[in-house]
Formats: sequence, C-alpha cells, structure tokens
Amino acid sequence: MTKTQKLNCSLFALVSFALLLASLPAAARGQNCGARGAVIERLSSHFGETRRGIGLARQTGVMEVFASDTTGTWTITVTLPDGRTCLVASGQAWEDRMDDLSHLADADT
Repeated sequence: MTKTQKLNCSLFALVSFALLLASLPAAARGQNCGARGAVIERLSSHFGETRRGIGLARQTGVMEVFASDTTGTWTITVTLPDGRTCLVASGQAWEDRMDDLSHLADADT
C-alpha cells in the first residue's frame, strides 16, 4: 500500500470514527461541546481553519471537517439538534485530496 493510500485509509477511518461518536448519547460526548458560533470562531481565530466538508451524522447531527492550509491543522465537529457543537477529533498535516479511490475496491481480492 502506498503512502497516499494509507493516508486516504486513515482519513476514511477518522471520518467513520466521527460518525460513530456522533451516534452516542449526548452524555457520552462529554465536555468538548459549546455554542456553535463560539467553536467555529475559535477554530478560525486560533488555528485559521475553515470548513472543508459537511455531512449528516446518522440523522442526529451535522458532521463538519475544518482545516487550515497555513497551519496544517484539522478538526472534525458534530453539531447536535440542540445547537451545541462538539469536537470529535483533531490533528495536523492536513492535505486537501480529491483522489479517485474506486480502483482500490478490488485491491485485496
């Protein structure tokens, strides 16, 4: 497996993990939540992150990926129906990628 393929698999695993966490009860999500505006402002002002992707998380919330080309940081959030935004995961070395991975479907068979 090439480095790019490993990176793409890692990103897929991270997004899957975010979706799994989004399905947990609110009490299990803990203390990494706040008002959406405040969370987004902090990601922007402290890390220079902007929204790069968005999706529904099992109809319980909206999952978003924020990242910065300048700092290389990234953050995955889930906004719940009550308006709270929770931090799910974060990291470094962000790369915008639009790889076609369909050729990998038969790689292990």
